[in-house]
Amino acid sequence: MNLVHNERSGHKMRASTFRARLMTMLPVAPPFLWIALFLFAPYCLLFCYSFWSVNEFQIIQRHITLANYLHLLTTPLYLTVILRSLRIAFSVVVLSLLLGYPLAYFLAFHAGRHRHLLYQAVIVPLWVSYLVRAYAWKVIFGNEGVLNTLLLWLHATQHPLGFLLYSPFAVIVTLTHIYVPFVVLPVVASLEKIPRELLESSSDLGARPWQTFLRVVLPLSLPGVISGATFAFLLSFGDFLAPLLLGGPSSVMIANVVANLFGADYNWPLGAAVAVVILLIVVAILSVTQRLERRWRTA
Repeated sequence: MNLVHNERSGHKMRASTFRARLMTMLPVAPPFLWIALFLFAPYCLLFCYSFWSVNEFQIIQRHITLANYLHLLTTPLYLTVILRSLRIAFSVVVLSLLLGYPLAYFLAFHAGRHRHLLYQAVIVPLWVSYLVRAYAWKVIFGNEGVLNTLLLWLHATQHPLGFLLYSPFAVIVTLTHIYVPFVVLPVVASLEKIPRELLESSSDLGARPWQTFLRVVLPLSLPGVISGATFAFLLSFGDFLAPLLLGGPSSVMIANVVANLFGADYNWPLGAAVAVVILLIVVAILSVTQRLERRWRTA
């Protein structure tokens, strides 16, 4: 009888444990399903497409081939565009940090009663359409735009500056303007977590303000810097609209190439191969930045 009772008790405990786990997993099931259907499944389709081929605008599925990856790696055009995209994204990161870190420092330590107003000033541009902000820079940089008109009126130049528009310069400036808030917010969050007692102790020990910044503030804010830089880099690297609107032939980025391969060229397998390579680059960058962030958090 005791054995039967123990078995029943064990079954009840296992059933109750299963129900408890099921109730715990129910709230997170919809996000996982969403990710599986709209993120993981498309990536799997892209990966499968990258091994197919095209013949007279017909996708051939029966002949699995590595020709798309070989063509990608042996064609200088694609490698040049990938390197250009990395260079533009890195430039956006540097400029975003140069503009965003001082603003974040001011918000965290010196804004005072105007802090909430300045927060809104940083966040409000995110409410405006990306397309509107990109077109605004096109109006500013055009040959008859605001900047060239001002320079001609001031007699600073005799002719409109052609490099302002349809150039890598225009793309970098536009992307920097759009993605600076993504750098400012994580940095502010890191700066606000710094105990003010550390700053006071540093000052009491005789450190000058710049020494306190270099030895206390900057190291403790590096997790936010890494997060913001990662946001800016990845969003810039995969951007499509800014090079299309403000960039010329010298500003084509890898996302434009993928869109052209899937659209005008109807070469989905090659476009899928390029997309898979982009995904691998993004995953590699994310893994590196994640390790750096963990290192600085545990240091």
